[in-house]
Amino acid sequence: MNTSATTPVPRALTAWSLVGLVLLTINLRAAITGISPVLGDLRDAFGLSGVEVGVLTTLPVLCLGVFASLAPVAARRLGTETAIAGSLVLITAGILLRVVAAPLPLFVGTVLAGAGIAMGNVLMPAVIKRAFPDRVGSLTGLAMMLMAASGAVAAGLAVPLNDAGGWRLALAVWAVPSLVAALAWGPLALRGRRSPDRHAASASAASAPAAGAREGSLLRSPVAWFVAVFMGLASLMFYVLMSWLPEIMKDAGFAPATAGMMVSTMMIVGIPLGFAVPVLAARLRDQRAVVAGVVLTMVVGIGGLIFAPAAGWAWTIVLGIGTGSAFPLAYTLLSLRSPTPSVAARLSGMAQTGGYLLAGFGPLAMGVLHSATGGWHVSLTLLLVLVAPELVFGMLAARPGFVRPAPRPDVADVADVLDGRLVEPKGLPAAEPARTR
Repeated sequence: MNTSATTPVPRALTAWSLVGLVLLTINLRAAITGISPVLGDLRDAFGLSGVEVGVLTTLPVLCLGVFASLAPVAARRLGTETAIAGSLVLITAGILLRVVAAPLPLFVGTVLAGAGIAMGNVLMPAVIKRAFPDRVGSLTGLAMMLMAASGAVAAGLAVPLNDAGGWRLALAVWAVPSLVAALAWGPLALRGRRSPDRHAASASAASAPAAGAREGSLLRSPVAWFVAVFMGLASLMFYVLMSWLPEIMKDAGFAPATAGMMVSTMMIVGIPLGFAVPVLAARLRDQRAVVAGVVLTMVVGIGGLIFAPAAGWAWTIVLGIGTGSAFPLAYTLLSLRSPTPSVAARLSGMAQTGGYLLAGFGPLAMGVLHSATGGWHVSLTLLLVLVAPELVFGMLAARPGFVRPAPRPDVADVADVLDGRLVEPKGLPAAEPARTR
C-alpha cells in the first residue's frame, strides 16, 4: 500500500474526535444503570405490576439489540458523525420523556434512550478502528473504563438523588451530559456532511481481505457467531446482575441504600479492569487464558450468591471483577477479529444485535422465575448454568484469526438487508493500519 498517498489528518480534528469519543462513552450506561436502584419508587408512583417492572428492566437491553442493526445503515446514509450526534439526541429526549408522570412516556422514553445507546455502542468500535487503528487496545480500554465509571456513578447516585428530589431528579439529571455530548458532536457532523470522504480512496485501496469483506456475509462466518454469542452471554450476565442485584441483596437482609451501593460497587470494581483487559487482550495473540479467568470469577461470584448470600459484599466484588472483565473483552474482540474498519462496523452491528437480544431476555426471565418461585435460588442457578456456554464460545472467539466473510453470500448481513449495501463509515480521521497496543 502506498502510504504516501494518505492525506494527513489535522491534529485538531484528531483531538476533537477523541473528545467526542470520550463524551460519547460516558453516556452509554447512565440512562440504563440509573433506573434499577429506584425501581421500587417507580413501581409505587406508576402502580406497575411485577411483569411491567420486569419489562421496564428488559426494554433497554432489547432496544440495544433491536436498534443495533440500524446503526450501520444510519452511518452509511448520514455519515458516522451525524449518526452519533443523532444517537445522543435520542438519549437526551428519552431521558427527559421518562420524567413525565404517566406510564406510557416512561416506557417510550426508555425505548428512545435505548435506541440512542444502541447506535452509540455499535459505532464506537468502528470509530476507534478507523480513526485510531494503532491504539485499539488503549482507546477501547479508555472507552470501557469511562462506560463503567459513568454507569457506576449513575447507580450510586440514584438513591441519594431520589431522596433529595424524588425519582424525577434521579432520572432527569443524566440528560445534561448527553446534551453536552450531542452539542460536541455537532461540529464533527457538520464537517462530515460538508466534505466528501477524504479517505475513501485509501479505504478502497485496502487489502484483499477488505475487498472480500465488502462482498461477503458475516452470517456465514463461524468466528463472527462465536464473538456474537460470547458478547451476548457476557451482556446477559451484566444486565441481569445490574437489574436485580439490589433486590437480591435486599431479600438477603441488606438495607435498600446498601443494596443500591452494592450494584454501584460492582461497577466501580470493573472500572480499572475496563481499561486493563482491552490493553492486555490487544497485546496477546491468543485471548483464551483471559476468557478462562473471567469465567472462573463468574462461577465463584454467582455460586456465592446462591450458597452464602450473607457475604454479599464479597460476592459483589468478585462479580465486579467478572462482569468488569467480560464485557470489555467481548468489545475488544470486535476490533481484534476484524481486519478492517468496515468489518468492525458490520461485526459490531451483528454481535450487538444478536447479543443484546439474547441478553434482553435475561432480566425478564429472572423476574418471572423469582415471581414464580418466591426466591432467587432457581434464577441464580440458571445463571450459573449459562456460564458453561459462555466459556465454550469465549474460547472459540478468543482463538487467533480474523472474521472471514463468505465471498458470495446466500444470506446477507442485517445491514445489507436493510440498506442493500455494505457500510463504510465516513468523515472521521483515518490512519493506516498499524499494530494494536
